[in-house]
Amino acid sequence: MAPSKEVTEVEGRRVALSNLEKVLYPATGFTKAELLHYYATVAGALLPHLRDRPVSFLRYPDGPDGQVFFAKNVPPGTPDWVTTAEVPRSEGPARMVLVQDLPSLMWAANLVAEFHTHQWVAASPEEADRLVLDLDPGPPATVAHCCEVALWLRERLAGDGIEVHAKTSGAKGLHLLAGVRGSSSERVSEYAKALAVEAERAMPELVVHRMTRSLRPGKVFVDWSQNAARKTTAAPYTVRARTRPGVSTPVTWEEVAGCRKESDLFFSPADVPPRLAGHGDLLAPLFDRGAAGTLP
Repeated sequence: MAPSKEVTEVEGRRVALSNLEKVLYPATGFTKAELLHYYATVAGALLPHLRDRPVSFLRYPDGPDGQVFFAKNVPPGTPDWVTTAEVPRSEGPARMVLVQDLPSLMWAANLVAEFHTHQWVAASPEEADRLVLDLDPGPPATVAHCCEVALWLRERLAGDGIEVHAKTSGAKGLHLLAGVRGSSSERVSEYAKALAVEAERAMPELVVHRMTRSLRPGKVFVDWSQNAARKTTAAPYTVRARTRPGVSTPVTWEEVAGCRKESDLFFSPADVPPRLAGHGDLLAPLFDRGAAGTLP
């Protein structure tokens, strides 16, 4: 059977949407139409975090239980009105998508993908403007243990004059983000690794800074490596390709401090619009370049 398709107009652009009735998440019955509706609803908060940043797509067109694959280059069939940019890579320059507006967001959402971005903008790939720490719990550790580590890291970063913000990974962990300026990705990576090592020394029973799988059960892996220029991190407000449609959701430090179990920091697409109405975008301070930290 040929896939169903309809064309809709979004801010003057014709966007083809397909298979809207498809159930992407059998565990909850969440459909592709609901996924697209979610992205349209949160676009005002999501787009600033995507704009001007080359986007990698972790695609799962048949749901998380189907084929899942990364797409970094501009996908075949991309409309000519979607903005793209040439970006440096070790193997030579490549062209990637920039999701700049609502039409390109809805086109990209129709691909059924997580949105992942670099810690730099396309116009200045030589300078990192974000620091990211990905706190990943090794079972039986949970996101509650990540929160304990996050609070330590928040205080440690504040000592260097860097304000950090938290969001859920949308899976099982926590991401910490800070605005930085005046540093290369290499320098930010070095600094982030030093923080992870310091956290492990302070909390050896809880933290590990190395990726070695055998070291991680029962501990929180502080992944500093996503600051490398070639690496990407799941964007705020993206829906993750997991059994349940969890959203990478900004959270308050009060919520981090109060977390006791995984359900305390799990947010579905239905949970996010009310949070935006109540809190606004908790990561909005990242756009204040004047408040960005300088690495010591």
